[in-house]
Amino acid sequence: MQKTLETSIEFLKGVGPARAELLRKELDVKTFNDLLWKLPFRYINKGEISLIKDIRSFDDYVQIKGILERIYTQGEGRRIRLHAILRDGSGFIELVWFQGVKWIKNSLLKGKEYIVYGKINNFKGQISIPHPELELSSNASITPTLEPVYHGTETLTKKGLDNRSRRILMRNLLEKVISSDIPEIIPTNILKQLRLMPRYDAIKAIHFPKDSNELKIAAFRIKFEEFYLMQLRLLRMKVKRTEQFGGFVFPKVGHLFNTFYKTYLPFELTKAQKKVIKEIRKNLGSGVQMNRLLQGDVGSGKTIVSLLTMILAIDNDFQAVMMAPTQVLAQQHFRSLSTYLQDMDIQIAFLTGNVKGKQRKQVLEGIGSGAINILVGTHAILEDPVQFKNLGIAITDEQHRFGVKQRAKLWSKSTPNPPHILVMTATPIPRTLAMTLYGDLDISVIDELPPGRKEIITMHKSESSRLWVIGLMKKEIAKGRQVYIVYPLIQESEKMDLLNLQQGYDTLRRDFPISQYQISVVHGQMKAEQKDFEMSRFIKNETQIMIATTVIEVGVDIPNASLMVIENAERFGLSQLHQLRGRVGRSGQQSYCILLTSYRLSKESKFRLKTMVETNDGFKIAEADLKLRGPGNIEGLQQSGIVDFQLADIAKDNKILLEARHQAMQTLELDPHLNMPQHHHLAVLMKKMDQKFKLWSKVS
Repeated sequence: MQKTLETSIEFLKGVGPARAELLRKELDVKTFNDLLWKLPFRYINKGEISLIKDIRSFDDYVQIKGILERIYTQGEGRRIRLHAILRDGSGFIELVWFQGVKWIKNSLLKGKEYIVYGKINNFKGQISIPHPELELSSNASITPTLEPVYHGTETLTKKGLDNRSRRILMRNLLEKVISSDIPEIIPTNILKQLRLMPRYDAIKAIHFPKDSNELKIAAFRIKFEEFYLMQLRLLRMKVKRTEQFGGFVFPKVGHLFNTFYKTYLPFELTKAQKKVIKEIRKNLGSGVQMNRLLQGDVGSGKTIVSLLTMILAIDNDFQAVMMAPTQVLAQQHFRSLSTYLQDMDIQIAFLTGNVKGKQRKQVLEGIGSGAINILVGTHAILEDPVQFKNLGIAITDEQHRFGVKQRAKLWSKSTPNPPHILVMTATPIPRTLAMTLYGDLDISVIDELPPGRKEIITMHKSESSRLWVIGLMKKEIAKGRQVYIVYPLIQESEKMDLLNLQQGYDTLRRDFPISQYQISVVHGQMKAEQKDFEMSRFIKNETQIMIATTVIEVGVDIPNASLMVIENAERFGLSQLHQLRGRVGRSGQQSYCILLTSYRLSKESKFRLKTMVETNDGFKIAEADLKLRGPGNIEGLQQSGIVDFQLADIAKDNKILLEARHQAMQTLELDPHLNMPQHHHLAVLMKKMDQKFKLWSKVS
């Protein structure tokens, strides 16, 4: 017998075959259950009516009541628009439609009173409501109830499935659903401890709350459930990997490690670096495969930690690999590691798609025979011809730039066990986000900079200070130092970016003539060889200024560079600004970051720039970025499937997340495989989720 929620959506009253196909195409709704879990994202308070005269252009959504006075169209063909003027006792406002003009025009009744709901649009100082939701006031009830508002599309609205229709469908659905259709999945002890609303009651209340208090209680329950399920999924992956996959044991700290540490390590490690190395050594000696995330701000010393980890592997007769997302970053690592190891009996090689012919053959043979101890490169390392003799550890840098399938290929490079995995990122991750994105990994943090590093002085300057900036550049170059100038990259208009960059170069040449100064230019449209040539000139200090787009955001380590000038800084995100700033300040000399902007700045831009000026702490900046952008726009999250939440918000609901993680850990300590009778419905749901993200069961 088919369960109610598994019923095809076309059999719901008010749907039928045509609307069912539309719901499938537009919202991926195929069953009653799919529609049930398309939750509202806001609510209309039907008891609140605004006067037109009180509406401000910055108002979000409003509900007004007035007479529809004038109805007319403008334009023709595809550009036709429908306009209507709504007037109440205080003023008038324009309503506008760009889709479904003919159908909507025929349905409007001039001279009748309507209740209108919609989002205020301000175009050149004229406010209007595009595609409003409206209903004859004679049919509407103005009572203090909260009406749900659902995400929709223009196509749905055009075909008659606007919010009003969606509410009717949802009421029809809830009439059919009984409590047994929505079984409780949260263990009883957690329900009692946190006083959570039952699941069935919560889903009804979230769609049609009696009042704001009931809405708050229902929303808390659903947010907790979303976080709880996500944490269970991540923590169970960790348990499964521990049980299914053994790890190579590195029992000894050998001759190579001790020699490098005592003789060739060029500086004293920080306490944070020593703590992280101890955590890694404990993993590598446990017999369980390591999956560890190493977080550290720019310049915190992640590279030396990764090198010591690789030397541990070599001491135990294993090979190591380090993979970076770009050739520039891979070359940077290779140069850095080669310099550290120049007096050691350790063979290191480099492999990217550009390594060809005899050189490539030698690298592949050396890897296969075990003659090469460390391989550094890009995703070319993942190709089938690359076969290691005995790969023990794989390190990936800025791993969010690699897909799950790419990372999974690393696992096939060693037998019988997968290699130990160390994931590095220079992008500071807020604690709550780290628990979400990397909840199945062990996490290490290098939270202090090497001694002698000076804090970068960051200043926000407008166009009127350009001469002052030019003066600062000349002062730094006169000291023998180097300068970056970075222009923003607009993906939609690469030609405009190149134009801006070229104009910047031409302008700069007036103040920095070719007879006295050498300038490198680097941008994304250059061929790799050209880019590498210009980069190498700057690295060798043959050029004093590098003009670039954001291609230099990650991977360029030039201690002699002491000044970063960011043009149009208001067009960069906080994370990008922080990464760019991290290209300077990599030695003991005082470094500077100048944020150049126009005079007119949005409130959000001012907040970003103020944050940058006030702190160099990457974790504080990451927290601010998370609050500003929300988790869905953080790089690496959109495609992950992790933050596919209906209500929960990592930035705003961190307390609920922390509680959910604690409870998930308690549940798995009691019942690691969810075999107990009280966890039956939870286990069924988790199995469905596991099928949706099959690769996750293996790869972090």
